[in-house]
Amino acid sequence: MHQPLTGDPTPTAEGNDILMTTREDDRSNGRRRRGWAAVASLLLALAGALIAYPAPAQAATAITINGSSGGRTFDGVGAISGGGGNSRLLYDYPEPQRSDILDYLFKPGYGAAMQIMKVEIGGDTNSTSGAEPSHEHTRGAVNCDRGYEWWMMAQAKARNPNIKLVGLSWGAPGWIGNGNFWSNDSIDYLIAWLGCATSHGLTIDYLGGWNERGRDLTWYKNLRSALNARGYAGVKIVASDDFGWGSADDALRDPAFGAAISVVGSHYVCGYRSAQTSCPSSANAVNSGKTLWASENGSDDYNAGAPALARGINRDYIDGKMTAYLNWPVLAAITPNIPWATTGVAVAPQPWSGYYAIGMSAWVMAHTTQFTAPGWRYLDGASGYLGGNRNNGSYVSLRSPTTGDYSTVIETMDAGSAQDLQFSVTGGLSTGTVRVWSTNVRSSNPADRFVRRADITPSNGSYTLTVQPGYVYSITTTTGAGKGTATSPAQGGLALPYADGFDSYQTGRPAKYLSDHQGSFEVVPCGGGRTGQCVRQMSEQAPIFWTSGHAEAFTLLGDVNWRNYTVSTDVMLEKSGYAQLVGRAGNYNHDGPQNLNAYYLRVADNGSWSIRSNTTAGNQRTLASGTTAALGTGRWHKLALTLNGSTLTAAVDGVTVGSVSDSAWVAGQIGYATGQGVTAQFDNLSVTPLGGSTTPTGEIRGAGSNRCLDVNAQSQSDGATVQIWDCNGGANQRWTATSSNQLTVYGTKCLDAASASAGAQVRIWSCTGGANQQWRINADGTITGVQSGLCLDVTGAGTANGTTVGLWTCNGGSNQRWIRA
Repeated sequence: MHQPLTGDPTPTAEGNDILMTTREDDRSNGRRRRGWAAVASLLLALAGALIAYPAPAQAATAITINGSSGGRTFDGVGAISGGGGNSRLLYDYPEPQRSDILDYLFKPGYGAAMQIMKVEIGGDTNSTSGAEPSHEHTRGAVNCDRGYEWWMMAQAKARNPNIKLVGLSWGAPGWIGNGNFWSNDSIDYLIAWLGCATSHGLTIDYLGGWNERGRDLTWYKNLRSALNARGYAGVKIVASDDFGWGSADDALRDPAFGAAISVVGSHYVCGYRSAQTSCPSSANAVNSGKTLWASENGSDDYNAGAPALARGINRDYIDGKMTAYLNWPVLAAITPNIPWATTGVAVAPQPWSGYYAIGMSAWVMAHTTQFTAPGWRYLDGASGYLGGNRNNGSYVSLRSPTTGDYSTVIETMDAGSAQDLQFSVTGGLSTGTVRVWSTNVRSSNPADRFVRRADITPSNGSYTLTVQPGYVYSITTTTGAGKGTATSPAQGGLALPYADGFDSYQTGRPAKYLSDHQGSFEVVPCGGGRTGQCVRQMSEQAPIFWTSGHAEAFTLLGDVNWRNYTVSTDVMLEKSGYAQLVGRAGNYNHDGPQNLNAYYLRVADNGSWSIRSNTTAGNQRTLASGTTAALGTGRWHKLALTLNGSTLTAAVDGVTVGSVSDSAWVAGQIGYATGQGVTAQFDNLSVTPLGGSTTPTGEIRGAGSNRCLDVNAQSQSDGATVQIWDCNGGANQRWTATSSNQLTVYGTKCLDAASASAGAQVRIWSCTGGANQQWRINADGTITGVQSGLCLDVTGAGTANGTTVGLWTCNGGSNQRWIRA
């Protein structure tokens, strides 16, 4: 087949983003260029004067893909479910959306096609975006049906039977080693977890120690011995899932430790949340004889993190000989007030509406996972930097161990111009048709992601390719790649009233939409003489924490935009202490999950009660308090917290015990909470709406700052700056959402974007009806420009009075979520 000449391209479906020639055509072009250069030289000599003419085209980067080249065995690209409850809401999604999302994550030839999945071994403690339940809350009481990670692994295996599974602890129940993770208790605990995996028909391929909390070399040796002795000799140990390559140094110093572990896994090898331009390991790591993994990377937005992901997958191997890349996390199936609400390769924040979104990161990942498989081998001679320059981009080549198939993945994230690549294939590899797929990472159009381009027919194993800046390309002799077609429903709020009696669930499972953030709340048979099922807080003592902040047990449910409502529940304390109802819950800090923007009704077994407020800074206030009849233990009582505007009212057993006025929090979720180690049961949850839940005119309050969208200095002039300021009820803070998608203030001025670019100033201007004055108010709390598609953003994630507001790429930050009056 004759290919178009580079100098006279035939446009593809995406314009001239890919240009291909055979080696023979390229030689013809070279002869023509040399001929014209000779003519120009002759003219120059005849004229006797300096004549300027265009420089010859830059020489193509030559890449020889030699199947005999040395290289390490590829282990896969995947992600982490855990490190904090980030998959929680996926379990509650309706069909077909739940299966669609799982297909996009794991199904070969459909989406991200993950090849490895690491899961959290739950420890009843917060590990970033939530807490995951332990299989053994108390010593010896093993329950293999708790939580959702078993389900998640089974779903991944059903779609890709070859996916590799990894287990790792972030925290653990407090009974282990009397609070010391590096104990024989934790070894027994992990082996019990492996037994649970077996009971679910799952084989765990790799097991780690304690995430990002150092290492105890003797413990790893003992773990290896215990695994061998108890039927798990095939489980490989990863050490130590921390920062740096100290485990490789230890493996060289301590041969017994080196013999115990199979993989040296390091986190954020390119730098934490970096652009992932340079990803070295260490000389000791490379020379240790151990498999090297980038065992946690990412922590980036599902779209904005795509360029870093594209660099890192390639450069981890080129720079540091790492053969696996694990992104944190798999997806963000959490509500938008929770830390890291848009990280992963997809978001799934609304099981009640079925809404989800697949990010550009999924398609960047697919460029490796859909064209390779664990067991393939990197070809070192066909992996490197384009033109020897990191700024041009990188490429890696891998080959099948059983056939002549090969794939080359190219990224040009930082390139400034198009580049010609000249390929020669040798060493027993296929010289047949080459298929080309591309993703324009700089484009916001989903149609530009994972696009099948025109095939190349090599000539004597040679062909050329012109690559454009800001792209990922896969060139491959494999077949079977594809792009899923399932689409998401629209976003929507969780309607009130809402109620749950908890009788429809299997014992040990989470109740619908209830997401734990410390401790473990799960469905059990009711106590206290009550029939049916209840939610019980299961953690009986302080856990081995992973976060620096030691929160008490709490779980949240609902829509972050719920505003005025009464939340009520039945509660039974099993031991002395207190239980709490939570209202208008908003953000918390992942290092200090105890610091939650929320109101609480706290009632203790001795009858003491209080209405309280907390903030992300830990500023706890008691707003009202008193004493009622003792609740005691083992007896059922009804608690109710009413939040109506600024009026907060508490009731116990149907009797109002106190009321207070406070306006710190205007909307948010409901929840249950207990004191540390206090076991309690909850039943008959009810959330009843009150009048005035939404009004067309009122304040727009920033979720991150808790300050109001404000016109600077109460100006009514066109161009006046919009900022955040303490809410004060002023006319410059009262906004009306019109039927024309405008947000007006003073009745005649519109919220106006100076341009449609990220970083554009937002101001007020006389209403014109223009698209730059039209806004979408979304169910997740974001406000996006109709013209730009960008989010209304508090500059620099600032929280101080006077911080300006503008447009920015939507990234899930709390500075991009707004609460309307």
